[in-house]
Amino acid sequence: MATSSHKTGVATSGDVSIAYRKFGQPGLTPLLLVHGASYFSYDWIDVAAAIATDREVVAMDMRGFGDSSWSPSKDYAVATMGGDIAALATHLGWDKFIPVGHSMGGRGVAWCAANHPSRVSAAVLVDYSPDNAPAGAKRTTERVGRQPDVFASVEAAMQYHGVDPASESGKAKRARYEAFLRPAANGLQLKRDLHFRDQFKRTLETGVKASLGIDMWQVLREITCPTLVVRGAQSDMFAPETVPKVKEANPHFEIVEIDGGHNVAGDNPAGFVATVRAFLATLEARHAKAA
Repeated sequence: MATSSHKTGVATSGDVSIAYRKFGQPGLTPLLLVHGASYFSYDWIDVAAAIATDREVVAMDMRGFGDSSWSPSKDYAVATMGGDIAALATHLGWDKFIPVGHSMGGRGVAWCAANHPSRVSAAVLVDYSPDNAPAGAKRTTERVGRQPDVFASVEAAMQYHGVDPASESGKAKRARYEAFLRPAANGLQLKRDLHFRDQFKRTLETGVKASLGIDMWQVLREITCPTLVVRGAQSDMFAPETVPKVKEANPHFEIVEIDGGHNVAGDNPAGFVATVRAFLATLEARHAKAA
């Protein structure tokens, strides 16, 4: 897992530096992969390499995650994180690109697509809808909201996240956790701004979910580019009953369900890559016909 060769780089956006991993060579319209709240660019490596056979594919660490810096002003607004996506595309020299956003990353991608229609030629929303299903919301709130400041060891971090370090699966995932931790006073710190932990912690304490300050359903309605929505058939975050609501918000969306849970690209990478590739092929055929 995650051994595919790639280059790394850093771009500036507002008050942060954005770290990224770049795969492939210039060719067809490039893709920009944006992770969710419990993930980082490392988690896209195998998928990125599989798609980057005929184009550049870049996986970014969102502000406050991975090797990107934490916002000194704690600016993690949807518009700001969506702006980071556009800023990174500019840094990469891309006039047009296709952002792909998983879960929380889907919010930024949707905002970017709605607000940069001349640059975003298409978009992919991965197991994202503005309404989180109760089971997934509870799981995420508990896991993130109770996260300690530091972990005593890599093994302790893995166990906290439900992974047995001694199991065969755990041994395979160890490198991922090593990459998502950094040395800190008294232990190892997750590469995610504690701002996110504290937001979920407040929800646990008060029962009140933090407000995004933006109507994401309205954002979806404003997207005009071709958009693929990929739902994990076993997802506990994107409920089946939400699918018609997403279709109603934007009838131009193509919605595809594939086997997998909320982390659909990780659960079913082959199915995910095939689904994205089919969408890209349709776009390219449409473009060729128009030309």
